[in-house]
This record gives sequence, structure tokens and C-alpha cells, in this order.
Amino acid sequence: MSPTLPTPFFARDVLVVARDLLGCRVTHGGVTVRLTEVEAYGGATDPGSHAFRGRSPRTEVMFGKPGRLYVYFTYGMHFCANVVTGHEGMASAVLLRAGEVVAGHDLAAERRPGVRPRDQARGPARLATTLGLGRPHNGLSLVGARAAGRVERPETPVDPATVRTGPRVGVSGAGGDGDAFPWRFWLDGEPTVSAYRAAVTRNRRPA
Repeated sequence: MSPTLPTPFFARDVLVVARDLLGCRVTHGGVTVRLTEVEAYGGATDPGSHAFRGRSPRTEVMFGKPGRLYVYFTYGMHFCANVVTGHEGMASAVLLRAGEVVAGHDLAAERRPGVRPRDQARGPARLATTLGLGRPHNGLSLVGARAAGRVERPETPVDPATVRTGPRVGVSGAGGDGDAFPWRFWLDGEPTVSAYRAAVTRNRRPA
């Protein structure tokens, strides 16, 4: 087993942590996923972040200690998981977008029945489901002796030449500007990386 990543790893700039998380292995609920795709969110300086407008009951965890999970509900049906980074009060976090199941295959198949192995954690909602993460795990620590989950360094160092960057998936408004926020990181050639989709502008119906 590789060393579990300590708090100082997460207490750094969100872009640095995001890139360094590629290839790392996240374990929770009896399943381990090797990360192949992540997205960085910068809090108050990032229009695409949930915390852009400040603290709220939903985002309070993001302002807390680094190395904790920020788990949120989206589209009325899915949970997504982020790891809080930086220092307390900064509210930056890395979205765990996609990965490869490398341990706990039977449990992963139970949680994602009838799904091809490459698709079990391909996308943030699928990844959270495969790891058994939901609302009760918001604020869960991934560091320390009593942590219920953990993040470990890659078994094999990631070749920097395989790291790609680009605009975040489905982020609208100023935060969706790929030139200003090329904050999605992924490993080139990995079949588990999710497909890129630009944000869809939804027109409001007349009252």
C-alpha cells in the first residue's frame, strides 16, 4: 500500500493539487478508484465555483479544513464528490470527475449494475456512486488515522507528457471560458475519461 496523502498535500493551490491528484487512488466504501480526470474550482475568484458568492449552508464545508470531502446533490438525482484544498476560509476544491476501478470490483458492479467496467466511474456522478458516496459523507475527512476514506499516491508516477488540460465540462457563464479557466485535467489515452460537453444555455419560458 502506498502512503496515504497527508493534510499538507491538500493545503496547496487548487491547480497544483488537481494536477497532482491524477493517478492517485481514492478508497471509500470498499472500492478503490484510480483518478484519470479532475476539475479545479477556485472559490471566490472563480465564477464557476459554488462558493463564488460566499458562504452558504451548502458550501460551508468548502471553507473548512483541506482534505475533506465536499459532496453535493445535482440535477435532483446525483451526488458529486470534491476534495477541499488550500487553507481554511479559501473555499477551493477539486471535483473528482472520472477514474478506473482498481479494487473492490464486485462492490462496484453491485452499485453500477449492467455497466461496463470502463464506465463504472466515468463521470463525477458515476464515480461518487461507485465509491458509495452520498449526502452523509459531506465533510468526511480523507486524512488522519480515523479517516473513513483515503487518497494514496500513484503506484507508478504519472508521466507529465500524458497530462492534458482544457475547459471544464458543462460550466456556463464566465467560469466556462476555457481560455481563462482551462482547469480540467485528465490523462491522455485513458478510456475512463468522460466526454467533454460544453454548457447548454437554457432560455427561460415567459411568465
